[in-house]
Amino acid sequence: MSTLPAPGSVLPITRWGEEPMHHLNKPVTEFGEELHQLVADMVATMNAAEGVGLAANQVGVDLQLFVFDCPDKDGNRHQGVVCNPKLELPEGDDRHLDEGEEGCLSLPGAFTKCARPDWARVTGVDENNNPVIFEGNGLLARCLQHETDHTQGTVFGDRLSRKYRKRLYAEAEELAPDYPSDWPVSPMLNQEDEAHAPDQAHNT
Repeated sequence: MSTLPAPGSVLPITRWGEEPMHHLNKPVTEFGEELHQLVADMVATMNAAEGVGLAANQVGVDLQLFVFDCPDKDGNRHQGVVCNPKLELPEGDDRHLDEGEEGCLSLPGAFTKCARPDWARVTGVDENNNPVIFEGNGLLARCLQHETDHTQGTVFGDRLSRKYRKRLYAEAEELAPDYPSDWPVSPMLNQEDEAHAPDQAHNT
């Protein structure tokens, strides 16, 4: 059973280079209906884009907030909403790097290796201002770090060498025609239209 709120409306995803992607976002201080609607819309947008996490600034909202639905190393599924996240990472002998590939819905389609600690813990509050703690390894650890970075105005390209960043941008540019400016809104609407279109073979 999902622990995320029911999905709302799908929103266009903000791209790298746009506001408010590259500065420290504002803390969440109000936990009312407006925040609940934003969280629902973020869940819908994440699902439509087939992502495992999405931060508020990725839909153009300047708030320290993200949603996620992501497996850990063992395939166990974790879901949640985190406002005002605080990230904890292992240090010293406990710190081991995972050099797996990483991508971002705000630079859609492009992936490259990005070394990150293979375990992470995030603390914060949910959309109802209740304390939450999420921790884990594998893709979940990468997701928690990636989304917390977003709330701080950091994209994973900022963590890459110039060589890998240039390669990542080149791949994204090549794939750009597959991702219209309002993605994932119009592709989802087109899929819905196709699904509801009459079968011509049965209407001749």
